Amino acid sequence: MSLDIKSVEFFVRVAALGAIGKAGMEFGYSPTAASQRIQNLEQALGAKLLNRTTRSVSLTRDGELFLSHAKKIVADVEDALTDLQGTGKIIKGELRVTASASFGRRYIAPYIGEFLKEHPEVSIQLELSDSMFDIVRHGFDLALRIGVLEPSTLLAKKIAESPRLLVASKEYVKEYGAPQKAEDLIYHNCLLLGEMRTWQIKDKIGKLSEIKVSGNFATNYGEAITEAALSGIGIALKSKWDVLEQLKSGELVEILPNHKLEPEWGIWAVRPPGKLMSARVRIFIDYIEAKLVRALK
Repeated sequence: MSLDIKSVEFFVRVAALGAIGKAGMEFGYSPTAASQRIQNLEQALGAKLLNRTTRSVSLTRDGELFLSHAKKIVADVEDALTDLQGTGKIIKGELRVTASASFGRRYIAPYIGEFLKEHPEVSIQLELSDSMFDIVRHGFDLALRIGVLEPSTLLAKKIAESPRLLVASKEYVKEYGAPQKAEDLIYHNCLLLGEMRTWQIKDKIGKLSEIKVSGNFATNYGEAITEAALSGIGIALKSKWDVLEQLKSGELVEILPNHKLEPEWGIWAVRPPGKLMSARVRIFIDYIEAKLVRALK
């Protein structure tokens, strides 16, 4: 019996999830078809890969040995598909992408036109929203997400760092001074986003402080925080990408520049599980990653 690449890909997901049924749902397999996939793969290899119970599965010794090879097989096939489908940069089809409104407007939308000129047989649907879509249920090929990702079955690649920092206007610093250490923030007017009232800050020697901050302005909208900081009323915690222009122009200055906000955030390309990456998705991710590297310097 020959080795079926879909069964190999399925085995990798089963190993990651620890459940045949859950992986089967991602791939659109019935419970019987999912079990048959694994059985066929075991017969083709002549080895038992999984120990099965009624609730979960675990890898056998042979399964552990095969898993590293299986991951490489899947990765090699993805690379081959990209090379073949992307030969001469001829890629086709629809690409459905979602991103947060502010980030997408500034760092995704401006590059769409150039991408479509390079790849005229691709069509893009870009959904900009601060709502966290279920990308599988809504049929998105790709989501650009910022922060710390929660554990999930989605496949993710970090395409850029997203450091956070404290900022204030020069006017605020002139009138109230700048904090010299994290603990000094309790004496300052801090601009509050959502329900976040504790800022985790690590100093240059690695000491982590959890500072309970307070202030006279709170909002659920990040751009309103930026406007409040620009008006000179307080100190804001912002993602660097969100205030990069104001930092470069001098409208805002960094507070506690030798400190780091924790946890560290990233910008992630997130895609649905259970299927190989198409050439158009991979090429778009690489394209946006290259643009972000230059834009976020």
